[in-house]
Amino acid sequence: MRSLLSVMPYFGRYWGRMALGFLFITLSCLFTVYTPQVVREAFNLIGEGIAQLNLPVAERHLVVSERLLSWTAWTGIDLQARLQGPMDDASLKDKVLWFAIFHAGLFLVFTLLSGFFLFLTRQTIIVVSRLIEYDMKNAVYAHYQQLDRAFYKRNSTGDLMNRISEDVGKVRQFIGPAVMYITNLVALTVMIVWVMMDVNMELTLWSLAPLPLLSVAIYLVSETINRRSMATQQEQSRLSTMAQESFSGIRVVKAYAKEEQVAARFRQVAKDYRKTSLAQAKVDALFMPAIMLLVGLSTTLVIFVGGILLIQGDNGVTVGNLAEFTLYVTKLTWPYASLGMITSQVQQAAVSMERINEFLGTQPAIRPVHDRLAEVKGSITFRKVGFTYPETGIQALDDVSFHVPAGGSLAIVGHTGSGKSTVVDLIARQYDPTAGVVLLDDVPLPEVDLEKLRSNLGVVPQDVFLFSGTIRENIAFSLEPGPEVQQRVEEAARIAQLHGDVSRFPHGYATILGERGITLSGGQKQRVSIARAVVRKPRILIFDDPLSAVDTATEDAILTGLKEVMHGSTTVIISHRISAVQAADHILVLEHGRVVEEGTHAQLLAHAGRYAAMYEEQLLEEARQE
Repeated sequence: MRSLLSVMPYFGRYWGRMALGFLFITLSCLFTVYTPQVVREAFNLIGEGIAQLNLPVAERHLVVSERLLSWTAWTGIDLQARLQGPMDDASLKDKVLWFAIFHAGLFLVFTLLSGFFLFLTRQTIIVVSRLIEYDMKNAVYAHYQQLDRAFYKRNSTGDLMNRISEDVGKVRQFIGPAVMYITNLVALTVMIVWVMMDVNMELTLWSLAPLPLLSVAIYLVSETINRRSMATQQEQSRLSTMAQESFSGIRVVKAYAKEEQVAARFRQVAKDYRKTSLAQAKVDALFMPAIMLLVGLSTTLVIFVGGILLIQGDNGVTVGNLAEFTLYVTKLTWPYASLGMITSQVQQAAVSMERINEFLGTQPAIRPVHDRLAEVKGSITFRKVGFTYPETGIQALDDVSFHVPAGGSLAIVGHTGSGKSTVVDLIARQYDPTAGVVLLDDVPLPEVDLEKLRSNLGVVPQDVFLFSGTIRENIAFSLEPGPEVQQRVEEAARIAQLHGDVSRFPHGYATILGERGITLSGGQKQRVSIARAVVRKPRILIFDDPLSAVDTATEDAILTGLKEVMHGSTTVIISHRISAVQAADHILVLEHGRVVEEGTHAQLLAHAGRYAAMYEEQLLEEARQE
């Protein structure tokens, strides 16, 4: 339950609405308590009228209680006048019938008022729960945006989605229905017990005797519900992750004709979820009848003990009191019957809030200490940089040093796994080096504001990701809305050799892309990514193998178009194609995370080392293709 304390600040934002909700609950309970008293007065008056029939006419007289007079004073009806006149059998029966109808009307009015205030209760507390759910989802999403790459490598997308949807939804169930029912239960119990004790203490104690057993049952079952709720939520996350991966990788699934295998895996995960959810449902199913049994026992005790007291006739208990107490116990039936549901909701909310707090308590490892850089010019320096991935323990870089002056260009080549992409991650400060230091304009990256750093970067990642919007929206992702956006988008598309392809689409730049840009070819997706990087003309351009999915002719055209954009910008090009890097001012050759060769294209060819061997291999491959 301690995890739910973190919800309290959200209640503080809407304390006015919550206070109104509690007031409406109190008023609803007040009129709920009045209705059994109306029934009591009706039973007593009808019983008195029947008893009067056995008396001589001269001795007959009906008495209206002070409570009834106080309830009806506002109506302007003179109840005493209704008792005047003849008291023969017919007149007496008419008077009793009139009072019975009057009590029925009063009962209906109190019931309607109770229902009206209950409606207002739901319009306040339930609405507040929706508002808090909105705020909480935004808070969780905003926190997700601050977390670093390492966090997303440790956690699956399905689990992240489940915590912001299912878990927040469970917490809303506590904030809304559970809080409303708990408050209603407390207010109604206090009022009813107060009235019952005022009528007859002994009968009250007998009717409430089973309630301690109810408390013991709740205590014993809460831990089981908590444990099974946690297991259910974990299986729900597994199920969401499985579904998300299957949908994202549908191309691979269909390419290998593994639909049945994937479906079998999903069925197994679904079976595990069904098992845990059924185990939780069994506890809930047992809990509710147990509560109903105890409430039914209270009703039985009221009738049995009340009947004995009525027969004894010396303690003020009337037939109306028996009807009243029976109705009071019935009024408590739903609030106490809802304890099973409330307990389950509170336990599930506590588990969900614990899971949410687990992520909210995760602090990003990448945070600026303070900002020492007034303006980004673009020089990049690596000094004896080493990096080991924290998730796997694999050393990706070892003692790497280089310097790229502002406006200069650096190319990095090497075989797969040599550490090329890790250099990009360190420049963008997706990670911090485990050894050495990375500097931007001679300032260590931890002392540069992250937003300032990344707003001056244009990155074309190796793994292209496109959003499921339009082509225009994907290219203009980093731009603020404005009248010149379309012009800049088309200019960037021409540089990326994409404008011709887009012009042939029926809807042009308004063409809707599927999830992850599935409607485009691999080369088209890479060119959209290139256009997105160059559209805002950043100070630093980073190309991580951006031309792997385009042919040689398109590559030459793209590189020619990029020359104008690269002029004045610091450029880092990573590629396995020598043709894409040979124009760079400086070239590094990486192998197993270390720099084994460096220099210009001509110098490295003259050195006749690994770079020259790669160059010759690619020339031979191109010759075979021709």
